[in-house]
Amino acid sequence: MAAPTGIAESRNYFSRFVVLAWLSLAQLVRTPSHSRRAEASRRAARHALLLSAGLCIAIIVLMFAIDAWEIAQMPKRGTPSLWWVRILTDFGKDEYVLSALGVLLIVLAIVAPAFRGVQRSLLLGLGTRLQFVFCAVLVSSLITEVIKWGVGRGRPGVGGEGNVLHFSHFAGTPAYFSFPSGHATCALALAFAVAALWPRARTAMIVYALVICATRLVLLAHHPSDVVAGALIGVVSAMFVRYWFAARRLGFAIHRDGTIVPLVGPSSGRLKRVAGGAFAP
Repeated sequence: MAAPTGIAESRNYFSRFVVLAWLSLAQLVRTPSHSRRAEASRRAARHALLLSAGLCIAIIVLMFAIDAWEIAQMPKRGTPSLWWVRILTDFGKDEYVLSALGVLLIVLAIVAPAFRGVQRSLLLGLGTRLQFVFCAVLVSSLITEVIKWGVGRGRPGVGGEGNVLHFSHFAGTPAYFSFPSGHATCALALAFAVAALWPRARTAMIVYALVICATRLVLLAHHPSDVVAGALIGVVSAMFVRYWFAARRLGFAIHRDGTIVPLVGPSSGRLKRVAGGAFAP
């Protein structure tokens, strides 16, 4: 009798897993339901426009006045002593960040159906927050890739040491994928998303983002204007994704003035207790 019981339990678990996966995807594309989403939209658009205007001016100034000078100050590309910088910069690579977030989401999707009640709610709450971080990085990275392909700006040294305005539009080769910086986009999107959910992590995430941006300059992978442009795309895209989630009451609430704030999520202590129960003999 043990075998039929085990088969029934497996089928029951699989059905719960499928339902959970479907609902997780469906909630992201459902019609917005928050009554204050218009206020949040106006506030987010105003902040995004102000930020974009300021940083676009900075990008132009950097491109024409600073980029060439900054490149001249950096060590030569391939300097052996910079091996640790080449390792450090990979922590801002979108493929690695998205893969790590994707694995966490898959693990949660596998584990959550085995729980019920409060424990399952805690895991689902964490899953919604990880979905937000994943989407913030994914959307910003996709936008950056399209812009890279269209702009086709040569990386430092391509077209001549001092030629910072060397372009080959739609070239589609790594040598002409300088503008904007994909690492800066990923790092700033990740930093914004994590800080938006867990404000206490803001300082640590700012330091992380600044370090990743600095590595791209030291390694002569990008011009300063590329890094600022990537940062702009990362932050603005993450702001859009935050609004998208808030308008659907996922992970965020909207105040009367349109301010988007994170909902109270599962504490680390409660999640540890859930994890302890999952792996207990």
